[in-house]
Amino acid sequence: MMEEAEKDIIDVVAEQHAEPLGQEPMPAEQPKSAEQRRKHAKRRHLPRKMRFRPHLWRLKILDRYILKKFLGTYFVATLLVLAVIAMFDVTEKLDAFLTAPVKETILDYFSSFLPYFAVQLSPLFVFIAVIFFTSKMAGNSEIIAILSSGVSYRRLLVPYMIGAAVIAGLTFWLSNYAIPPSNVKRLAYTNKYVKNKKETSASNVQLQVQPGKKLVSRLTAQTVQYDSLRQHHWILHDYMIRTLNGQREKIIRGASLDTVIDMEPQDFLVSTHDQETYTTPELTTYIAKQKNRGSANVVAFEIEKEKRYAMTAAAFILTLIGMALSSRKVKGGMGLNIGIGLALSFSYILFSTVTSSFAISGATSARVAMWIPNIVYLAIGIVLYYRAAR
Repeated sequence: MMEEAEKDIIDVVAEQHAEPLGQEPMPAEQPKSAEQRRKHAKRRHLPRKMRFRPHLWRLKILDRYILKKFLGTYFVATLLVLAVIAMFDVTEKLDAFLTAPVKETILDYFSSFLPYFAVQLSPLFVFIAVIFFTSKMAGNSEIIAILSSGVSYRRLLVPYMIGAAVIAGLTFWLSNYAIPPSNVKRLAYTNKYVKNKKETSASNVQLQVQPGKKLVSRLTAQTVQYDSLRQHHWILHDYMIRTLNGQREKIIRGASLDTVIDMEPQDFLVSTHDQETYTTPELTTYIAKQKNRGSANVVAFEIEKEKRYAMTAAAFILTLIGMALSSRKVKGGMGLNIGIGLALSFSYILFSTVTSSFAISGATSARVAMWIPNIVYLAIGIVLYYRAAR
């Protein structure tokens, strides 16, 4: 009996340690190096939420599918609309294009004109793209299938926001750094061949050259001419210089004076669309410089600077609204959604134009004026999102 019992125990132990059929024995764990052991021990003591999980940061098949549709539709819509705009522009400026050299027309004008309008109408293109491909997916019951598979509405929004981030980053780079230098050539071409809108003279100009709390000298002249061949060189006619030294005052008069003054014509001669030729760092420097000098013609520059940031954020807001509007299957089909999307996108652009007049009139600051549409449409987007997610 004892021999049989020992045999049974040996058989049970053997069965417990036996490998399953069809599988090779597990290899013995290789000894880790000292560096690997330190990293493993350090990671083991981290909270679970702080541990890096590579699989959470990879794009899923669903993300790539929606991103491909989103960005593809956006760029196709941009090219189609820009082609129509270019056609109308050629018809309007045909005489100028026939007069100007073809090389200047292509390299100096259209190379800046098309990207400029692409950025200006970017909110419209984003809205059209989201409405179009999402309505098509909803019409094919793809959205229903995605949600029925266990994907939450919030998770479905992730690839949309990734696409919006790509478009917002591209828009930010173009509007803040790439397009302003090319606008210099475009405006020069327009002033030369279409209509000259450049300001070359001004009257009753008063400018503080060196900011300070105490007035030490005042220079006046009947006419002033800038020497474009030498930097900061001015020719004064019928001038008077008053130098203040305590209670004493010294006055110097003359018929003509060639002198150096730390200012340039663009400091007080502001032409139409001049603010579009500055990059954002240059705009910031120019605005601060003009405010220190007491100049009041900086509102247009402040509006331009804030508009660039507001339009970048608009990509996220309009993507949210477009996704919430078109993710449900409706009886009107795709046409109804596209109609609503066009109406909302044009109303956003119109609203931005109206609120910019608040800053021009002095009713609000440029930052408040340009961010009012984003705040209003963000509230609309949040309401539509929660209604669609139910």
